[in-house]
Amino acid sequence: MSLTDNHSLPGFRAIHDALMAAPPRPIGFPFPALRDPAELQALRTAPHLQQFLNEMRAEAERARTTPVPSLSFSLFQLFETSGDRAAYELPYFDRRRRLAALTLATAIDTTEQNLPALADLIWEICNEYTWALPAHLPVGVAAIQAYRLPPEQVVDLFAAHTAHVLAEVLALLGDQLAPWLHYRIRTEIERRIFQPLFHDPQHFKWESEPMNWAAVCGGCAGMAAMILEDNRERLAGMLDRIVRALEVFLESFGNDGGCPEGLGYWVYGFGYYTYFAEMLREFTNGQLDLLTGEKIRRIAAFPAAVNLGGDACVNFSDADEHVTIQPGFASRLIVRFQQPIPGLKLPNFHSDHIYRWGHITRDLLWTNATALHMTVTDGSFYLPDLAWVLDRHFVAGAMIAFSAKGGHNAEPHNHNDLGHFIIHLGGENLLADLGAGVYTRQYFSAERYEAWHTGSQGHSVPLINGQTQRASRECAASVLNYERQPNGVVFTLDLTRAYTAADLESFVRAFDWSVEAEARSATLRLTDTFRFYVPQAALEECFISLHQPILGVGTVTWNGEGGSITLHFDREQFEPDVESVATQTHRAEAITLYRLRLRALTVAQHRADHFVFVCHLSR
Repeated sequence: MSLTDNHSLPGFRAIHDALMAAPPRPIGFPFPALRDPAELQALRTAPHLQQFLNEMRAEAERARTTPVPSLSFSLFQLFETSGDRAAYELPYFDRRRRLAALTLATAIDTTEQNLPALADLIWEICNEYTWALPAHLPVGVAAIQAYRLPPEQVVDLFAAHTAHVLAEVLALLGDQLAPWLHYRIRTEIERRIFQPLFHDPQHFKWESEPMNWAAVCGGCAGMAAMILEDNRERLAGMLDRIVRALEVFLESFGNDGGCPEGLGYWVYGFGYYTYFAEMLREFTNGQLDLLTGEKIRRIAAFPAAVNLGGDACVNFSDADEHVTIQPGFASRLIVRFQQPIPGLKLPNFHSDHIYRWGHITRDLLWTNATALHMTVTDGSFYLPDLAWVLDRHFVAGAMIAFSAKGGHNAEPHNHNDLGHFIIHLGGENLLADLGAGVYTRQYFSAERYEAWHTGSQGHSVPLINGQTQRASRECAASVLNYERQPNGVVFTLDLTRAYTAADLESFVRAFDWSVEAEARSATLRLTDTFRFYVPQAALEECFISLHQPILGVGTVTWNGEGGSITLHFDREQFEPDVESVATQTHRAEAITLYRLRLRALTVAQHRADHFVFVCHLSR
């Protein structure tokens, strides 16, 4: 059964009938090719895999010759006591990094030298108090005691990842692993994952949340079930529950195929949706195919719509400015949909900093060298369900691009950023989005919007009577106009509901963007129109950059390596000031953001303010 254009996934009867009719799993499923000497030799000698294999072997040597890092109580408790996630997660993910390297080196190089270290590592992972991260557990003993499940049975992203990797390691290495390890892996996955997920009618929260967790947790658990469960009747019920979670995941996408969580989470969620879908298609001999239909095709096209050249992308929400799209995953999508995905790089064992097995193995096995290094083309994209617009042009080999967003302030991984925009010149976002901040307990609490990365104070939107935007579904933008022009776009948003200022009658932001290729320049004309019930007490227009602005007379200039932007404003109406703030990237790297604040000098009940951003490429 295929996913038709009405986007419905197969129901229980279709799943049951396909599983009953499916042939027995091949030995080594889902990696029978890794048991074929000719296939192994082709992998070992493939030019595009040499960097990956060298890194894998070096990592296996490290894992074989150094102790397994400890996951102590003091590290476990840090998230509760301080909000720190990294101290526990670093050794946790190092264990998974070691597991991937030792397993793949054993399989690819047909060597037994890693087996003792691998056996001990698997035993240690099975001994972990919980496979879930402390950040994903109820916080504190009282909350744990009140929760319906003990910590070792909480199925979060990484408990599901651990089940997936251990199941595939067992399938891949087979009799090379001791019978005790077979027994231990099966019993731990049954106890920690299958029992709480498939035998309890009460669902986990992620099963009903339209975001990446539904696909990742569900996909990993479903893949483990296909490998380990021999009873087809039981497996049918297990996979039906997974497919219901995947339906919820697909609800996170509008018909435009856009991902509100951003490209990085598109890679994560749709990547694991694809890994599960392709395993299910293979398991059922093609009878169940979840990668068909117009909506799925549009979801697969999302990377091309937000690419800014190379691995740069529009990074609204908790997204990075530079995103690695796993080349194995992307290669499979290119085969299935015949749509280009630009910016793919050579497979790299270390490209995923938390070493998720699904990404690593599919990069090794699925990457097609002809898919690498596809270039991005000029284009103008409008995603009406997301209310994102992107217009990009290559001028003399350099990129000029503009992007802006509407939406609402209760999106997955939400930022309060309605009306925010990006200007990209020559490889840099000169007017920028900060992307994700460091993930801590506070970042995902009621304090979330105090952070610069997430609150509207860290975005290129105004302060109205000193107020920032608020987080709620009611705080939403309405698209009034989108027009594609020969050399740009016009995009107009009603942002009145983004703010809760009682005296604000209406706020409309209009973008008029045009590119002049011969002059290697572009111009953004921004008009903000306000109507107040009474004359406003205060208005500040704010613009965010990672480059220090230079103030002039009625001008502000941002200089980057690839170009510059000069803002022209009415100096009779606004007084400029620059605020610098030390913060950190998602990976805890120190950065300084600069917020240009243009304070309105006059009080008016109705006003229309005009700002002109003139952009020039420097090379």
